[in-house]
Amino acid sequence: MNEQLRAISELDRVIHEPGRLMIFVLLGAVEECDFLYLLHETEMNKGNLSSHLSRLEEAGYVEIEKTYRGKVPQTILRLTRAGRTAFDRYRKGLKAAF
Repeated sequence: MNEQLRAISELDRVIHEPGRLMIFVLLGAVEECDFLYLLHETEMNKGNLSSHLSRLEEAGYVEIEKTYRGKVPQTILRLTRAGRTAFDRYRKGLKAAF
């Protein structure tokens, strides 16, 4: 297998899926954001976004905090330290592949 294919095959598959990669890019640019911001920016539906976030939370890459703003429920999202590290590795691996 050539080096480019090897580098691509070694990319983190949890991050590499297009919807989750979009979430990583958005969360990587901020300290934290709310669910509605991601919903608007990704243009996903609520179920699809929730599913991706659950997968990222299971992997330990995203922290999901359920809270309230006054009486209105609010979901705050942030990359964990492991998530930021994994994203840095992913970007380096992607650069190495190309």
